[in-house]
Amino acid sequence: MGRRKKIVQECERLMDEPENIRNIAIAAHVDHGKTTLSDNLLAGAGMISQDTAGEQLAMDTKEDEQERGITIDAANVSMTHEYEDTNHLINLIDTPGHVDFGGDVTRAMRAVDGALVVVDAVEGAMPQTETVLRQALREGVKPTLFINKVDRLISELQEGPQEMQERLLSVIADVNELIRGMAENMDDIPEDWTVSVEDGTVGFGSALYKWDVSMPSMQRTGMDFGDIMELEQNDKRDELHERTPLSDVVLDMVCEHFPNPVDAQPRRVPRIWRGDPESSLADTMRLVDEDGEVVFMVTDISMDPHAGEIATGRVFSGTLEKGQELYVSGTAGKNRIQSVGLFMGSEREEVEHVPAGNIASVTGLRDAIAGSTVSSVEMTPFESIEHISEPVITKSVEAQSMDDLPKLIETLQQVAKEDPTIQIEINEDTGEHLISGQGELHLEVITQRIRDNQGIPVITGEPIVVYRKQPQEASREVEGQSPNRHNKFYLTVEPMAQEIVDAIQLGEVSMDMPELERREALQEAGMDKDTSQNVEDIHRTNILIDDTKGIQHLNETMELVLEGLQEALDDGPLAAEPVQGSLFRLHDAKLHEDTIHRGP
Repeated sequence: MGRRKKIVQECERLMDEPENIRNIAIAAHVDHGKTTLSDNLLAGAGMISQDTAGEQLAMDTKEDEQERGITIDAANVSMTHEYEDTNHLINLIDTPGHVDFGGDVTRAMRAVDGALVVVDAVEGAMPQTETVLRQALREGVKPTLFINKVDRLISELQEGPQEMQERLLSVIADVNELIRGMAENMDDIPEDWTVSVEDGTVGFGSALYKWDVSMPSMQRTGMDFGDIMELEQNDKRDELHERTPLSDVVLDMVCEHFPNPVDAQPRRVPRIWRGDPESSLADTMRLVDEDGEVVFMVTDISMDPHAGEIATGRVFSGTLEKGQELYVSGTAGKNRIQSVGLFMGSEREEVEHVPAGNIASVTGLRDAIAGSTVSSVEMTPFESIEHISEPVITKSVEAQSMDDLPKLIETLQQVAKEDPTIQIEINEDTGEHLISGQGELHLEVITQRIRDNQGIPVITGEPIVVYRKQPQEASREVEGQSPNRHNKFYLTVEPMAQEIVDAIQLGEVSMDMPELERREALQEAGMDKDTSQNVEDIHRTNILIDDTKGIQHLNETMELVLEGLQEALDDGPLAAEPVQGSLFRLHDAKLHEDTIHRGP
């Protein structure tokens, strides 16, 4: 029996013990060493060779990732680790660090309970470090810290023990300041989530040279920073790796400090699901009940040339098995599961079943997109995954040959399904296919994959920056007429406070919420009480307030007013760019008495 087969069997055995499962993501700024760290963990679990760990970049499974030397897609792997005489199952997601692929990080955080944040000792906390921490804390995911590239402080910067200690402490202080600022409004966190050396939630090491220390590991091995500096300066890195191997220290930290699904789900479910907290479904999710109804949240869609579309995500309740017929939120009918499996980096291993508390990959969910809720009973879906940034760059894509057009359209639809941070639209005036993404690299990678993987020769236009419009001051009252001149509306528009815009973007305010909850959220963001009671519609980050009093037939016409307003906001008045952050007030309306003159 091969080694891999043994690991898969051990993973299958541990799947049914949620107390010994840890679902974690590795997140960091670009080039701080996440994938090199993942290699070490895989080598420690016996899945790749120790000799090539750090250079193999096993979690960068696509050719273009290896060529560019950056992670583009989040990659999943399941492994086992023995801690305090108990074997643990660790489901790990290696996430991208480049800002253009931040959507993958947000989606990965929905599937995990802990985030191992990696920071470069020389560069310190960077902008993307702040972003990944915000993404983790917004999803209720607990952070720990690994300070990487400590060898550079010794060999390149030639720092003494005192300077080194000061630098490392300042990195920890910066990260804690970020965590405190983001966690202060989170009532559902029971304990202090800042990281500290004494608690063992901080590790220091070098992923490239495969060594790591934390306070518990120093106490266990008797090593201190003096020994490390001596071995590092004398080029005895192999001895350093043998005495305090990176994978053991990091995986011990994961097992000890990250919550298991039984601890995490009672806290996380109310944060990401707005269904009835008294229902039996809420109970089975809180209890991680493998015998309950199936509830599966899809966080990633990928294509396999042999198996077709693979949906990866977190099983919150019940057990996934081949042949089950499940509902996919927002679509009619049911989808039948063709196979369930676990990811082992680039390989997918099929298993009999995957119970609650695990991360599973499933084929056969043809209607699912990244963010779908899949369940055995019809239920309130999970909150949609809110991405922090929206598309800012647009390119046109056209097929070189007209014969490839149907295939190109199909591929672009598939791209949008796999990556919700990409927007695809067909410009009706020019017939161009427009693809909008997070940055030039994002679009370059997508178009390269269309060429290489799908074999469609495409021509792309120059990238253009997407603009947004907003009024700069309050307008006078303006009269608007319906095309037949029989109906008149009196409106004003004014810029909206940034706090309210942020609340809408972060999903804290939406039309899907109960009215009372929405009112409170708007007032918290700074809107006055009377205005918050009259919200008629929220479109993008614009709000329409109905300030009219007792106008007959207005409720019949309102839907048409909203349609007209939304169309105008999507294609703003000056330069066909969307409008954002505007507050519209409908003050008065004069409507025709005959229904026929008030119609569409």
